Amino acid sequence: MKVIQTKRSRLVNQETLLVTVDIGKIMNMGYWRTPYGSAEAKAFEFANESRGFNKLWHYISEAKRTYNLKNIVVGFESTGSYGVPLLYFLRKKKVKFVQVNPMHTKRLKELQGNSPNKTDKKDPKVIADIIELGHSLTVVIPEGSAAELRRLTQARERCMKRRTALLNQLQDLIFIVFPEFLRVMKGVKTKSARYIVKNFPTPQNIIEHGVKNLTIQLKKTSRGQFGKKRAEELNQAAWQSMGIEEGQKSVLLEIEELIGLIERSERFLVELEKRMSDHLKDIPYSKFILSIKGIGDITAAGLIGEVGDFNKFSTISELHKLAGLDLFEISSGKHQGKRRISKRGRPLLRKLLYFAAFNMVRKGGVFHDWYHKALERGMIKMKALVAVSRKLLCLIFALVRNRSFYVLDYSRNQVLEAVA
Repeated sequence: MKVIQTKRSRLVNQETLLVTVDIGKIMNMGYWRTPYGSAEAKAFEFANESRGFNKLWHYISEAKRTYNLKNIVVGFESTGSYGVPLLYFLRKKKVKFVQVNPMHTKRLKELQGNSPNKTDKKDPKVIADIIELGHSLTVVIPEGSAAELRRLTQARERCMKRRTALLNQLQDLIFIVFPEFLRVMKGVKTKSARYIVKNFPTPQNIIEHGVKNLTIQLKKTSRGQFGKKRAEELNQAAWQSMGIEEGQKSVLLEIEELIGLIERSERFLVELEKRMSDHLKDIPYSKFILSIKGIGDITAAGLIGEVGDFNKFSTISELHKLAGLDLFEISSGKHQGKRRISKRGRPLLRKLLYFAAFNMVRKGGVFHDWYHKALERGMIKMKALVAVSRKLLCLIFALVRNRSFYVLDYSRNQVLEAVA
């Protein structure tokens, strides 16, 4: 088996113009330097809009032509949405992107001059120093359907967070008017519970509706999961309820509004997932990822959206760093530190892999046997699931790289073929 090791590539050479940008919401700070620091620009400010982007490109184009350089490397700190328009503008100019960890920038600033002094003019120069030292990460800007998947995945994550917040608010309000409801129905997440809250939100409503009618409604909404027994429990709880009656109408008004928002969020979630499945079909290598038992459309779409393009990565170490699943330890002298993951990459990518790991370790799952052997060796469950997340990312990377489908019991099949 061929072993592929990570090699630190020298991005900045004698033919490269190094450009760095400290990105801000309204104004950015730019800077460039030629190979070996023979010439450099004073840090200059430019607006985070089209005129500013054209100004930046004019400056670096002039520098490239003046010093007869062939390549341009643009570096920046890991940033949020403020840097996205600039990246897509420069992507059309055929430049190579790299990013640095803000923690590295902070530490190097303190080394220079032994001071934590921070200025916008100082930051882009420090970013350039870090890149020249070789401490930068690959940046993949998704295109086409992969770009759509990234935005859809992030929108889905935000929608789920909003829905969770709305459900928590709804539960708080239900506790005011009918606290016993939460004991009987175990919360408001299920459709059956929300149906009751929507149509019979108070103890008085439950009593007036009667056990017989409530039984019919519960059987219908729960598809037979709940019946007469649960209806009787609700009715009894309603008779014994200590919910408030003063100000009840105002609370019910807000409950009605919250239920409407939750239903709207769930409809939007369905639409997002449908579009994710549609765009996933346009990614040629998605079929290889979907061949892994336990990986569905939404997980595969989310992983591709967060990574951008698996084909742009040459080693698994790069992907581990992108996900924040790269390992580190702090050891000194006789002290042997524990190995941990850095958690410095894309948190949503790490989350998707972690939840996918739950499917991988179920009975019949791809990593079921490995997971249980790890537990037998004394590894705690959470660490074992993180290890499965790392292994799953390795598996996906290998399948995409080799353009092959997942084969269950591959090693055993190889032995049988050799014997035959």
